[in-house]
Amino acid sequence: MTGPSFRFRLERVRALRERREDLARQALAKAIVERSCSQDRLSTIEAHLEHARSEQRLTTGGATAGAATVSAVELQAGQAFVERIEAQRLAGVGELAHHEHVVADRDADLGQAAREREMLERLKERHRAEHLRAAQRREGNALDEIAIDRFRRSAA
Repeated sequence: MTGPSFRFRLERVRALRERREDLARQALAKAIVERSCSQDRLSTIEAHLEHARSEQRLTTGGATAGAATVSAVELQAGQAFVERIEAQRLAGVGELAHHEHVVADRDADLGQAAREREMLERLKERHRAEHLRAAQRREGNALDEIAIDRFRRSAA
């Protein structure tokens, strides 16, 4: 004897929560990629800055040793170049901090979406278990009725 099949009434909501979790996972992945790109850009800027500083040290170091003279304009231009790269580095640090914050937010969003979906999954499984218990109870009652009818027939 079979009863009605199991139907979870909140299946659409569960599917929406699952989709929201997938979107949150994609948003987190995108944020991680952006953070990684930002880290790479910052590393490139820092290497460029270190190279510019070493060039500036070589230029001023050579001039003080008497090998060549460097004009004040060249020194100012070199210093301005280093300062511009330092400003780029500061902007890169700020950008990286922003991306770190975005990654943390996206991670929290994913955690919340996963908890909500998991809650509905547990509810679905609990309803499925209740449905199975009710079906087993109905089946047991039907078998009991059959057994009672056979007993009555054999006793009569």
